[in-house]
Amino acid sequence: MECMRIDVYYPPNTRRDRGVVHFDKLPQYLLRLPRPIIPLKGYPTEPKTIGEHIRKRRLDLGLIQGEVVEIVGVTESTVWNWEHGTEAEIRFMPKIVDFLGYVPFECPDNPIGKLRYFKLIKGLSYERLGILMGKDPEQLTDWLSGRIMPCERNINFVIDFLDNQLI
Repeated sequence: MECMRIDVYYPPNTRRDRGVVHFDKLPQYLLRLPRPIIPLKGYPTEPKTIGEHIRKRRLDLGLIQGEVVEIVGVTESTVWNWEHGTEAEIRFMPKIVDFLGYVPFECPDNPIGKLRYFKLIKGLSYERLGILMGKDPEQLTDWLSGRIMPCERNINFVIDFLDNQLI
């Protein structure tokens, strides 16, 4: 925050007093204080959802929703819905991450969590992920939903797969 600054101001010599004692030679003080920064209404200071991250980035860049539409490739109502709580479809995640300039969620430490993270940031369906990995999409659905825990051999396969990918 900027320090307080006081400027001395001497007004021009004006005589409207008809011979009364003049105070125009005395200094007058002008006090200048920095204006507090007030965030815009609805500005997310600590975004938690994807929509809040999108809104914060859009406002930081001074963009309107219509300009975000052109960048991400969706409709204006879709951007509005995201900013008001609707989750974004997974297929739009790569463009959203590009728009934000960062990934808005943490990468887990366990291999299955990392695979879920990889699927999310790449915007992959279970079918597309199954093709990339050479695995059945139903099996991947079971693993990533937590219904079935993969065996040691499959966990090692996931680790090797992720090591060979650029996340």
